[in-house]
Amino acid sequence: MVSFLSCLRRKSKGQEYWKKIEEKAQNLESLPSWTSPDNTLLMQGFEWHVPADCCHWRRLQRALPGLKTIGVDQIWLPPGCKGMDCLGNGYDLYDWYDLGEFDQKGARATKWGTREELDALMATAQDLGIGVYWDAVLNHKAGADYPERYEAVKVNPQQRNNEISKPMTINGWVGFEFRGRGDQYSPMKYHWQHFSGVDWDDDRKENAIYRTANKQWASDVSSENGNYDYLMCTNLDLSHPEVREDAFRWGTWISTELPLSGMRFDAAKHFSVQFQKDFVDHMRRTVNPDFQVFGEYWTGDTKAILRYLEEMEHRVSAVDTPLVQNFHRASYKEGADLRSVLKGTLMQCRPENALTFVANHDTQPGQMLETPISPAFKPLAYALILLRREGNPCVFYGDLYGINKGKSARKPACKGKLPLLTGARRLYAYGEQQDYFDQPNCIGFVRYGNGRHPAGLACVMSNGAPGKKRMYVGKRHAGEPWTDVMQEASETVVIDALGYGVFPVPGMSVSVWVWEGAEGRGSLLEEL
Repeated sequence: MVSFLSCLRRKSKGQEYWKKIEEKAQNLESLPSWTSPDNTLLMQGFEWHVPADCCHWRRLQRALPGLKTIGVDQIWLPPGCKGMDCLGNGYDLYDWYDLGEFDQKGARATKWGTREELDALMATAQDLGIGVYWDAVLNHKAGADYPERYEAVKVNPQQRNNEISKPMTINGWVGFEFRGRGDQYSPMKYHWQHFSGVDWDDDRKENAIYRTANKQWASDVSSENGNYDYLMCTNLDLSHPEVREDAFRWGTWISTELPLSGMRFDAAKHFSVQFQKDFVDHMRRTVNPDFQVFGEYWTGDTKAILRYLEEMEHRVSAVDTPLVQNFHRASYKEGADLRSVLKGTLMQCRPENALTFVANHDTQPGQMLETPISPAFKPLAYALILLRREGNPCVFYGDLYGINKGKSARKPACKGKLPLLTGARRLYAYGEQQDYFDQPNCIGFVRYGNGRHPAGLACVMSNGAPGKKRMYVGKRHAGEPWTDVMQEASETVVIDALGYGVFPVPGMSVSVWVWEGAEGRGSLLEEL
Protein backbone atom coordinates (compact mmCIF):
# COMPACT_ATOMS: atom_id res chain seq x y z
CA MET A 1 0.00 0.00 0.00
CA VAL A 2 2.83 2.42 0.88
CA SER A 3 4.54 1.79 -2.45
CA PHE A 4 1.22 2.31 -4.24
CA LEU A 5 0.74 5.70 -2.57
CA SER A 6 4.33 6.71 -3.30
CA CYS A 7 3.92 5.78 -6.93
CA LEU A 8 0.62 7.61 -7.17
CA ARG A 9 2.02 10.78 -5.68
CA ARG A 10 4.91 10.75 -8.19
CA LYS A 11 2.38 11.12 -11.01
CA SER A 12 0.87 14.52 -11.70
CA LYS A 13 -2.62 13.07 -11.87
CA GLY A 14 -2.05 11.36 -8.53
CA GLN A 15 -0.77 14.56 -6.97
CA GLU A 16 -3.87 16.43 -8.09
CA TYR A 17 -6.09 13.67 -6.69
CA TRP A 18 -4.49 13.69 -3.26
CA LYS A 19 -4.32 17.46 -3.17
CA LYS A 20 -8.07 17.67 -3.76
CA ILE A 21 -8.72 15.05 -1.06
CA GLU A 22 -6.63 16.92 1.48
CA GLU A 23 -8.10 20.33 0.59
CA LYS A 24 -11.64 19.01 0.88
CA ALA A 25 -10.86 17.35 4.20
CA GLN A 26 -9.26 20.54 5.56
CA ASN A 27 -12.34 22.52 4.52
CA LEU A 28 -14.61 20.01 6.24
CA GLU A 29 -12.55 20.36 9.40
CA SER A 30 -13.28 24.09 9.46
CA LEU A 31 -17.04 23.75 9.02
CA PRO A 32 -19.13 24.85 12.00
CA SER A 33 -20.61 22.16 14.21
CA TRP A 34 -24.29 21.47 13.73
CA THR A 35 -26.85 19.26 15.33
CA SER A 36 -29.04 16.81 13.43
CA PRO A 37 -31.51 14.16 14.56
CA ASP A 38 -30.02 10.79 15.40
CA ASN A 39 -29.79 8.35 12.51
CA THR A 40 -32.98 6.42 12.00
CA LEU A 41 -32.93 2.71 11.18
CA LEU A 42 -35.73 0.48 9.92
CA MET A 43 -35.76 -3.26 10.49
CA GLN A 44 -37.90 -5.69 8.53
CA GLY A 45 -39.41 -7.67 11.37
CA PHE A 46 -39.88 -11.03 9.62
CA GLU A 47 -38.50 -13.45 7.05
CA TRP A 48 -40.40 -15.84 4.80
CA HIS A 49 -39.90 -18.92 6.98
CA VAL A 50 -40.80 -17.54 10.42
CA PRO A 51 -42.46 -20.47 12.24
CA ALA A 52 -46.22 -20.64 11.66
CA ASP A 53 -46.87 -20.88 15.39
CA CYS A 54 -48.99 -17.73 15.81
CA CYS A 55 -46.38 -16.40 18.25
CA HIS A 56 -44.47 -13.86 16.17
CA TRP A 57 -46.10 -10.73 17.61
CA ARG A 58 -44.91 -11.92 21.04
CA ARG A 59 -41.44 -12.70 19.67
CA LEU A 60 -41.13 -9.18 18.30
CA GLN A 61 -42.48 -7.63 21.49
CA ARG A 62 -39.75 -9.39 23.51
CA ALA A 63 -37.10 -8.36 20.97
CA LEU A 64 -37.96 -4.63 20.84
CA PRO A 65 -35.86 -3.44 23.83
CA GLY A 66 -32.76 -5.14 22.41
CA LEU A 67 -33.46 -3.78 18.95
CA LYS A 68 -33.74 -0.29 20.39
CA THR A 69 -30.33 -0.76 22.03
CA ILE A 70 -28.62 -1.57 18.74
CA GLY A 71 -30.13 1.45 16.99
CA VAL A 72 -33.41 0.21 15.49
CA ASP A 73 -36.13 2.84 15.90
CA GLN A 74 -38.57 1.71 13.20
CA ILE A 75 -39.93 -1.74 12.49
CA TRP A 76 -41.70 -3.02 9.39
CA LEU A 77 -44.35 -5.60 10.24
CA PRO A 78 -45.58 -8.29 7.84
CA PRO A 79 -49.07 -8.04 6.32
CA GLY A 80 -50.97 -9.08 9.44
CA CYS A 81 -54.43 -9.08 7.85
CA LYS A 82 -56.15 -12.47 7.53
CA GLY A 83 -55.07 -14.28 4.39
CA MET A 84 -56.57 -17.10 2.35
CA ASP A 85 -54.24 -19.42 4.28
CA CYS A 86 -54.50 -18.45 7.93
CA LEU A 87 -50.94 -19.72 8.45
CA GLY A 88 -49.54 -18.00 5.36
CA ASN A 89 -47.51 -14.79 5.26
CA GLY A 90 -50.48 -12.57 4.41
CA TYR A 91 -49.75 -11.65 0.80
CA ASP A 92 -52.72 -13.86 -0.18
CA LEU A 93 -54.91 -11.25 1.53
CA TYR A 94 -58.51 -12.14 2.31
CA ASP A 95 -59.82 -9.51 4.74
CA TRP A 96 -58.20 -6.13 5.40
CA TYR A 97 -60.15 -5.71 8.64
CA ASP A 98 -59.31 -9.03 10.33
CA LEU A 99 -56.08 -8.61 12.29
CA GLY A 100 -56.40 -11.93 14.07
CA GLU A 101 -59.70 -11.09 15.71
CA PHE A 102 -62.32 -13.16 13.84
CA ASP A 103 -62.77 -16.88 13.19
CA GLN A 104 -62.20 -16.93 9.43
CA LYS A 105 -60.25 -19.18 7.08
CA GLY A 106 -59.95 -21.86 9.72
CA ALA A 107 -58.57 -19.84 12.62
CA ARG A 108 -58.93 -16.71 14.69
CA ALA A 109 -55.24 -15.78 14.80
CA THR A 110 -53.08 -15.07 11.77
CA LYS A 111 -49.71 -16.76 11.31
CA TRP A 112 -48.27 -13.90 13.35
CA GLY A 113 -50.67 -13.99 16.32
CA THR A 114 -53.91 -12.54 17.66
CA ARG A 115 -55.22 -8.99 17.56
CA GLU A 116 -54.62 -8.66 21.31
CA GLU A 117 -50.97 -9.68 20.90
CA LEU A 118 -50.60 -7.19 18.06
CA ASP A 119 -52.01 -4.45 20.28
CA ALA A 120 -49.52 -5.41 23.02
CA LEU A 121 -46.66 -5.24 20.51
CA MET A 122 -47.80 -1.79 19.40
CA ALA A 123 -48.00 -0.56 22.99
CA THR A 124 -44.43 -1.70 23.70
CA ALA A 125 -43.21 -0.05 20.49
CA GLN A 126 -44.85 3.22 21.51
CA ASP A 127 -43.33 3.05 24.98
CA LEU A 128 -39.88 2.61 23.44
CA GLY A 129 -40.37 5.28 20.79
CA ILE A 130 -40.19 2.77 17.95
CA GLY A 131 -42.24 3.62 14.87
CA VAL A 132 -44.20 0.86 13.13
CA TYR A 133 -44.69 0.35 9.38
CA TRP A 134 -47.42 -1.93 8.04
CA ASP A 135 -47.02 -4.05 4.90
CA ALA A 136 -50.07 -2.95 2.90
CA VAL A 137 -51.40 -5.36 0.24
CA LEU A 138 -53.66 -3.16 -1.88
CA ASN A 139 -53.44 -4.82 -5.29
CA HIS A 140 -55.51 -7.97 -4.87
CA LYS A 141 -57.59 -10.25 -2.69
CA ALA A 142 -57.58 -14.05 -2.37
CA GLY A 143 -59.67 -16.87 -0.95
CA ALA A 144 -63.14 -15.71 -2.03
CA ASP A 145 -66.10 -17.24 -0.25
CA TYR A 146 -67.91 -18.24 -3.45
CA PRO A 147 -67.68 -17.87 -7.25
CA GLU A 148 -69.86 -15.66 -9.44
CA ARG A 149 -70.67 -15.86 -13.15
CA TYR A 150 -69.95 -12.78 -15.22
CA GLU A 151 -68.54 -11.68 -18.57
CA ALA A 152 -64.77 -11.62 -19.13
CA VAL A 153 -62.19 -11.86 -21.90
CA LYS A 154 -59.02 -13.91 -21.94
CA VAL A 155 -55.79 -11.95 -22.50
CA ASN A 156 -52.29 -12.87 -23.62
CA PRO A 157 -50.16 -13.39 -20.46
CA GLN A 158 -47.11 -11.92 -22.22
CA GLN A 159 -49.04 -8.97 -23.74
CA ARG A 160 -51.96 -8.32 -21.46
CA ASN A 161 -53.44 -5.54 -23.54
CA ASN A 162 -54.12 -8.12 -26.26
CA GLU A 163 -57.40 -10.02 -26.06
CA ILE A 164 -57.20 -13.65 -27.23
CA SER A 165 -60.89 -14.50 -26.89
CA LYS A 166 -64.28 -12.98 -27.36
CA PRO A 167 -66.27 -12.03 -24.24
CA MET A 168 -67.43 -15.19 -22.45
CA THR A 169 -69.17 -16.12 -19.25
CA ILE A 170 -66.73 -17.38 -16.63
CA ASN A 171 -67.24 -18.55 -13.06
CA GLY A 172 -64.68 -16.58 -11.07
CA TRP A 173 -63.96 -16.69 -7.35
CA VAL A 174 -64.87 -13.08 -6.60
CA GLY A 175 -67.53 -13.20 -3.87
CA PHE A 176 -66.25 -11.93 -0.49
CA GLU A 177 -68.78 -11.95 2.39
CA PHE A 178 -66.40 -12.01 5.42
CA ARG A 179 -68.93 -14.10 7.34
CA GLY A 180 -66.80 -14.36 10.46
CA ARG A 181 -66.53 -10.58 10.78
CA GLY A 182 -69.87 -9.50 9.37
CA ASP A 183 -70.21 -5.72 9.11
CA GLN A 184 -67.85 -4.86 11.96
CA TYR A 185 -65.41 -2.09 10.96
CA SER A 186 -66.68 -2.08 7.35
CA PRO A 187 -70.00 -3.04 5.66
CA MET A 188 -68.33 -3.55 2.27
CA LYS A 189 -68.82 -6.88 0.49
CA TYR A 190 -66.98 -7.64 -2.73
CA HIS A 191 -68.43 -8.99 -5.99
CA TRP A 192 -67.35 -9.42 -9.61
CA GLN A 193 -67.76 -5.72 -10.48
CA HIS A 194 -65.11 -4.78 -7.89
CA PHE A 195 -62.36 -6.69 -9.71
CA SER A 196 -60.64 -6.17 -13.04
CA GLY A 197 -59.14 -9.64 -13.42
CA VAL A 198 -58.87 -13.22 -12.16
CA ASP A 199 -56.73 -16.21 -13.11
CA TRP A 200 -59.21 -19.09 -12.82
CA ASP A 201 -62.48 -20.06 -14.48
CA ASP A 202 -64.17 -22.60 -12.24
CA ASP A 203 -66.56 -23.79 -14.96
CA ARG A 204 -63.82 -24.71 -17.43
CA LYS A 205 -61.26 -25.50 -14.70
CA GLU A 206 -58.86 -23.36 -16.67
CA ASN A 207 -55.95 -21.27 -15.40
CA ALA A 208 -55.58 -18.12 -17.54
CA ILE A 209 -55.69 -14.35 -17.14
CA TYR A 210 -59.25 -13.08 -17.57
CA ARG A 211 -60.03 -9.38 -17.69
CA THR A 212 -63.52 -8.36 -16.63
CA ALA A 213 -65.53 -7.38 -19.71
CA ASN A 214 -65.96 -3.62 -20.25
CA LYS A 215 -63.05 -2.91 -17.87
CA GLN A 216 -59.48 -1.94 -18.72
CA TRP A 217 -56.27 -2.45 -16.80
CA ALA A 218 -54.94 0.63 -15.02
CA SER A 219 -52.77 2.56 -17.48
CA ASP A 220 -50.33 4.02 -14.91
CA VAL A 221 -48.58 0.77 -13.96
CA SER A 222 -45.43 -1.01 -15.15
CA SER A 223 -45.37 -1.66 -18.90
CA GLU A 224 -43.82 -5.11 -18.44
CA ASN A 225 -45.91 -7.79 -20.20
CA GLY A 226 -47.60 -4.95 -22.04
CA ASN A 227 -49.37 -3.95 -18.84
CA TYR A 228 -48.53 -5.35 -15.40
CA ASP A 229 -51.68 -4.35 -13.53
CA TYR A 230 -52.64 -7.99 -13.02
CA LEU A 231 -50.29 -9.83 -10.65
CA MET A 232 -52.19 -12.63 -8.90
CA CYS A 233 -55.50 -13.89 -7.47
CA THR A 234 -58.43 -11.47 -7.84
CA ASN A 235 -57.15 -8.11 -9.05
CA LEU A 236 -58.88 -5.16 -7.40
CA ASP A 237 -60.36 -2.45 -9.60
CA LEU A 238 -59.02 0.50 -7.67
CA SER A 239 -60.88 2.93 -9.92
CA HIS A 240 -64.24 1.60 -8.68
CA PRO A 241 -65.68 4.15 -6.22
CA GLU A 242 -66.76 1.52 -3.68
CA VAL A 243 -63.34 -0.13 -3.70
CA ARG A 244 -61.59 3.23 -3.31
CA GLU A 245 -63.87 4.18 -0.43
CA ASP A 246 -63.23 0.90 1.38
CA ALA A 247 -59.46 1.06 0.83
CA PHE A 248 -59.30 4.62 2.16
CA ARG A 249 -61.53 3.65 5.10
CA TRP A 250 -59.21 0.76 5.91
CA GLY A 251 -56.09 2.94 5.70
CA THR A 252 -57.45 5.42 8.23
CA TRP A 253 -58.89 2.67 10.43
CA ILE A 254 -55.74 0.54 10.74
CA SER A 255 -53.42 3.52 11.16
CA THR A 256 -55.44 4.90 14.05
CA GLU A 257 -56.30 1.57 15.66
CA LEU A 258 -52.70 0.43 15.96
CA PRO A 259 -51.37 3.33 15.33
CA LEU A 260 -48.79 3.38 12.53
CA SER A 261 -45.95 5.64 11.41
CA GLY A 262 -46.14 4.50 7.83
CA MET A 263 -46.69 1.71 5.32
CA ARG A 264 -44.93 -0.33 2.68
CA PHE A 265 -46.85 -0.62 -0.59
CA ASP A 266 -46.51 -4.22 -1.69
CA ALA A 267 -46.29 -4.72 -5.48
CA ALA A 268 -46.22 -0.97 -6.17
CA LYS A 269 -45.57 -1.41 -9.89
CA HIS A 270 -48.77 -3.44 -10.24
CA PHE A 271 -51.40 -0.90 -9.24
CA SER A 272 -52.32 2.64 -10.23
CA VAL A 273 -49.82 5.36 -9.38
CA GLN A 274 -52.68 7.86 -9.23
CA PHE A 275 -54.44 5.66 -6.67
CA GLN A 276 -51.21 5.46 -4.66
CA LYS A 277 -50.89 9.27 -4.66
CA ASP A 278 -54.52 9.66 -3.61
CA PHE A 279 -54.05 7.08 -0.86
CA VAL A 280 -50.95 8.81 0.51
CA ASP A 281 -52.72 12.18 0.45
CA HIS A 282 -55.71 10.64 2.24
CA MET A 283 -53.46 9.17 4.95
CA ARG A 284 -51.63 12.43 5.52
CA ARG A 285 -54.92 14.27 5.68
CA THR A 286 -56.76 11.89 8.02
CA VAL A 287 -54.00 10.25 10.08
CA ASN A 288 -50.72 12.16 10.20
CA PRO A 289 -49.22 14.81 7.89
CA ASP A 290 -45.87 13.02 8.29
CA PHE A 291 -47.20 9.55 7.43
CA GLN A 292 -44.39 7.76 5.57
CA VAL A 293 -44.66 5.32 2.67
CA PHE A 294 -42.15 3.31 0.67
CA GLY A 295 -43.09 1.47 -2.48
CA GLU A 296 -41.88 -1.94 -3.57
CA TYR A 297 -41.40 -0.99 -7.21
CA TRP A 298 -39.26 -4.02 -8.01
CA THR A 299 -37.08 -3.57 -11.08
CA GLY A 300 -33.40 -3.36 -11.89
CA ASP A 301 -34.12 -0.42 -14.19
CA THR A 302 -33.18 2.67 -12.18
CA LYS A 303 -34.85 4.95 -14.73
CA ALA A 304 -38.15 3.13 -14.20
CA ILE A 305 -37.91 3.65 -10.43
CA LEU A 306 -37.06 7.32 -10.96
CA ARG A 307 -40.12 7.65 -13.22
CA TYR A 308 -42.26 6.07 -10.51
CA LEU A 309 -40.92 8.51 -7.93
CA GLU A 310 -41.48 11.44 -10.29
CA GLU A 311 -45.04 10.30 -11.00
CA MET A 312 -45.54 10.02 -7.23
CA GLU A 313 -44.18 13.59 -6.98
CA HIS A 314 -41.49 12.23 -4.65
CA ARG A 315 -44.06 11.76 -1.87
CA VAL A 316 -42.72 8.26 -1.13
CA SER A 317 -39.46 6.32 -1.04
CA ALA A 318 -38.74 3.27 -3.18
CA VAL A 319 -36.73 0.11 -2.63
CA ASP A 320 -33.28 0.31 -4.21
CA THR A 321 -33.42 -2.88 -6.26
CA PRO A 322 -30.42 -1.93 -8.46
CA LEU A 323 -28.25 -1.68 -5.34
CA VAL A 324 -29.18 -5.21 -4.24
CA GLN A 325 -28.44 -6.50 -7.72
CA ASN A 326 -25.05 -4.74 -7.68
CA PHE A 327 -24.28 -6.38 -4.33
CA HIS A 328 -25.30 -9.75 -5.76
CA ARG A 329 -23.05 -9.45 -8.80
CA ALA A 330 -20.08 -8.08 -6.85
CA SER A 331 -20.36 -10.77 -4.19
CA TYR A 332 -20.00 -13.63 -6.67
CA LYS A 333 -17.46 -12.11 -9.06
CA GLU A 334 -13.88 -12.60 -8.00
CA GLY A 335 -12.02 -9.31 -8.02
CA ALA A 336 -15.16 -7.24 -8.60
CA ASP A 337 -14.41 -3.50 -8.69
CA LEU A 338 -15.77 -2.04 -5.44
CA ARG A 339 -15.48 1.48 -6.82
CA SER A 340 -18.53 0.86 -9.02
CA VAL A 341 -20.73 -0.98 -6.52
CA LEU A 342 -22.93 2.09 -5.99
CA LYS A 343 -23.05 3.01 -9.69
CA GLY A 344 -26.50 3.30 -11.22
CA THR A 345 -28.32 2.86 -7.92
CA LEU A 346 -31.10 4.87 -6.36
CA MET A 347 -28.74 5.43 -3.42
CA GLN A 348 -26.43 7.28 -5.80
CA CYS A 349 -28.89 9.31 -7.87
CA ARG A 350 -31.86 9.90 -5.52
CA PRO A 351 -30.58 9.09 -2.00
CA GLU A 352 -33.33 10.91 -0.13
CA ASN A 353 -35.94 8.59 -1.67
CA ALA A 354 -33.91 5.38 -1.54
CA LEU A 355 -34.80 2.57 0.84
CA THR A 356 -31.53 0.63 0.90
CA PHE A 357 -31.22 -2.98 1.97
CA VAL A 358 -29.07 -6.08 1.55
CA ALA A 359 -31.76 -8.77 1.69
CA ASN A 360 -35.47 -9.15 2.38
CA HIS A 361 -38.18 -11.82 2.39
CA ASP A 362 -38.46 -11.77 -1.42
CA THR A 363 -34.72 -12.05 -2.15
CA GLN A 364 -33.95 -14.89 0.24
CA PRO A 365 -33.25 -18.35 -1.23
CA GLY A 366 -36.20 -20.06 -2.85
CA GLN A 367 -38.31 -16.95 -3.39
CA MET A 368 -39.48 -15.47 -6.69
CA LEU A 369 -37.08 -12.54 -6.55
CA GLU A 370 -34.15 -14.53 -5.14
CA THR A 371 -31.04 -12.34 -5.22
CA PRO A 372 -28.44 -14.05 -3.04
CA ILE A 373 -25.44 -12.19 -1.67
CA SER A 374 -22.50 -14.30 -0.56
CA PRO A 375 -22.07 -14.51 3.22
CA ALA A 376 -18.53 -13.12 2.99
CA PHE A 377 -19.75 -10.00 1.17
CA LYS A 378 -22.69 -9.18 3.43
CA PRO A 379 -20.62 -7.26 6.03
CA LEU A 380 -19.30 -5.02 3.25
CA ALA A 381 -22.79 -4.46 1.86
CA TYR A 382 -24.23 -3.64 5.27
CA ALA A 383 -21.37 -1.25 6.03
CA LEU A 384 -22.16 0.61 2.80
CA ILE A 385 -25.86 1.08 3.59
CA LEU A 386 -25.54 1.63 7.35
CA LEU A 387 -22.50 3.89 7.68
CA ARG A 388 -22.77 6.16 4.66
CA ARG A 389 -24.93 9.27 4.58
CA GLU A 390 -26.90 8.33 1.45
CA GLY A 391 -30.15 6.40 1.59
CA ASN A 392 -32.51 5.14 4.28
CA PRO A 393 -31.31 1.69 5.36
CA CYS A 394 -33.34 -1.35 6.33
CA VAL A 395 -31.92 -4.35 8.21
CA PHE A 396 -33.38 -7.79 7.51
CA TYR A 397 -34.73 -10.01 10.29
CA GLY A 398 -33.26 -13.05 8.56
CA ASP A 399 -29.77 -11.52 8.62
CA LEU A 400 -30.03 -10.44 12.23
CA TYR A 401 -31.50 -13.68 13.63
CA GLY A 402 -30.97 -16.23 10.87
CA ILE A 403 -33.25 -17.94 8.35
CA ASN A 404 -35.53 -20.66 9.70
CA LYS A 405 -34.79 -23.09 6.85
CA GLY A 406 -32.00 -25.00 5.19
CA LYS A 407 -28.32 -25.36 6.02
CA SER A 408 -28.06 -21.83 7.40
CA ALA A 409 -31.06 -22.23 9.70
CA ARG A 410 -30.86 -19.79 12.62
CA LYS A 411 -27.38 -18.69 11.52
CA PRO A 412 -27.10 -14.86 11.61
CA ALA A 413 -25.30 -13.05 8.81
CA CYS A 414 -22.00 -11.16 9.21
CA LYS A 415 -20.69 -13.73 11.70
CA GLY A 416 -23.26 -12.38 14.15
CA LYS A 417 -21.63 -8.92 14.05
CA LEU A 418 -24.45 -7.05 12.32
CA PRO A 419 -25.41 -5.37 15.65
CA LEU A 420 -21.89 -3.87 15.75
CA LEU A 421 -22.59 -2.15 12.44
CA THR A 422 -26.05 -0.93 13.49
CA GLY A 423 -24.57 0.28 16.78
CA ALA A 424 -21.78 2.09 14.95
CA ARG A 425 -24.42 3.78 12.80
CA ARG A 426 -26.32 4.94 15.88
CA LEU A 427 -23.22 6.30 17.61
CA TYR A 428 -20.78 7.49 14.94
CA ALA A 429 -22.09 7.63 11.34
CA TYR A 430 -22.82 11.37 11.23
CA GLY A 431 -21.71 14.47 9.44
CA GLU A 432 -19.80 15.09 6.23
CA GLN A 433 -18.31 12.21 4.30
CA GLN A 434 -15.05 11.77 2.41
CA ASP A 435 -14.61 8.85 0.02
CA TYR A 436 -11.39 7.00 -0.71
CA PHE A 437 -12.60 4.93 -3.65
CA ASP A 438 -9.14 4.81 -5.22
CA GLN A 439 -8.48 1.06 -5.56
CA PRO A 440 -10.65 -1.61 -7.15
CA ASN A 441 -10.55 -4.08 -4.26
CA CYS A 442 -9.95 -1.86 -1.23
CA ILE A 443 -12.08 1.22 -0.63
CA GLY A 444 -12.79 3.42 2.36
CA PHE A 445 -14.63 6.46 3.58
CA VAL A 446 -14.62 8.76 6.59
CA ARG A 447 -17.55 10.29 8.47
CA TYR A 448 -16.46 13.45 10.32
CA GLY A 449 -19.22 13.64 12.92
CA ASN A 450 -21.32 16.65 13.85
CA GLY A 451 -21.99 18.80 16.89
CA ARG A 452 -24.09 16.20 18.65
CA HIS A 453 -22.03 13.19 17.55
CA PRO A 454 -18.46 14.49 17.16
CA ALA A 455 -16.50 11.22 17.19
CA GLY A 456 -16.81 10.22 13.54
CA LEU A 457 -15.49 6.97 12.05
CA ALA A 458 -13.22 5.57 9.37
CA CYS A 459 -14.46 2.58 7.38
CA VAL A 460 -12.26 0.47 5.11
CA MET A 461 -13.22 -2.72 3.28
CA SER A 462 -11.60 -5.29 1.02
CA ASN A 463 -13.07 -7.94 -1.24
CA GLY A 464 -9.64 -9.39 -1.89
CA ALA A 465 -6.33 -9.48 -0.03
CA PRO A 466 -5.61 -7.60 3.21
CA GLY A 467 -5.12 -3.88 2.62
CA LYS A 468 -4.49 -0.50 4.20
CA LYS A 469 -5.80 2.95 3.48
CA ARG A 470 -4.38 6.28 4.59
CA MET A 471 -7.33 8.53 5.37
CA TYR A 472 -7.78 11.95 6.94
CA VAL A 473 -9.94 12.03 10.09
CA GLY A 474 -9.04 15.55 11.27
CA LYS A 475 -6.26 17.33 13.14
CA ARG A 476 -8.39 17.46 16.27
CA HIS A 477 -7.86 13.69 16.53
CA ALA A 478 -4.06 13.92 16.38
CA GLY A 479 -2.41 11.51 18.81
CA GLU A 480 -5.61 9.54 19.44
CA PRO A 481 -5.53 5.72 19.37
CA TRP A 482 -8.25 4.26 17.12
CA THR A 483 -9.37 0.64 17.10
CA ASP A 484 -11.67 -1.51 14.97
CA VAL A 485 -15.10 -1.94 16.56
CA MET A 486 -15.71 -4.92 14.25
CA GLN A 487 -12.73 -6.58 15.97
CA GLU A 488 -11.45 -7.84 12.62
CA ALA A 489 -8.16 -5.89 12.81
CA SER A 490 -6.35 -6.28 16.13
CA GLU A 491 -3.85 -3.42 15.95
CA THR A 492 -4.24 0.15 17.18
CA VAL A 493 -3.91 3.07 14.76
CA VAL A 494 -2.54 6.33 16.17
CA ILE A 495 -3.62 9.44 14.27
CA ASP A 496 -0.63 11.49 13.16
CA ALA A 497 -0.05 15.23 13.69
CA LEU A 498 -1.65 16.06 10.34
CA GLY A 499 -4.85 14.20 11.21
CA TYR A 500 -4.20 11.07 9.13
CA GLY A 501 -4.30 7.42 10.05
CA VAL A 502 -3.26 4.35 8.09
CA PHE A 503 -6.19 1.99 8.63
CA PRO A 504 -5.75 -1.71 7.83
CA VAL A 505 -8.41 -4.26 6.94
CA PRO A 506 -8.10 -8.06 6.75
CA GLY A 507 -8.83 -9.78 3.47
CA MET A 508 -12.50 -10.09 2.46
CA SER A 509 -13.63 -8.03 5.40
CA VAL A 510 -14.68 -4.63 6.71
CA SER A 511 -13.16 -2.67 9.59
CA VAL A 512 -14.79 0.31 11.29
CA TRP A 513 -12.25 2.46 13.12
CA VAL A 514 -13.23 4.71 16.02
CA TRP A 515 -11.28 6.57 18.70
CA GLU A 516 -10.86 4.36 21.77
CA GLY A 517 -12.28 7.11 23.96
CA ALA A 518 -15.35 7.76 21.82
CA GLU A 519 -18.62 8.00 23.69
CA GLY A 520 -20.47 4.71 23.82
CA ARG A 521 -17.66 2.63 22.34
CA GLY A 522 -17.12 0.50 25.44
CA SER A 523 -20.81 -0.18 25.93
CA LEU A 524 -21.19 -0.98 22.23
CA LEU A 525 -18.69 -3.82 22.48
CA GLU A 526 -19.91 -4.97 25.90
CA GLU A 527 -23.60 -5.03 25.02
CA LEU A 528 -23.28 -6.44 21.52
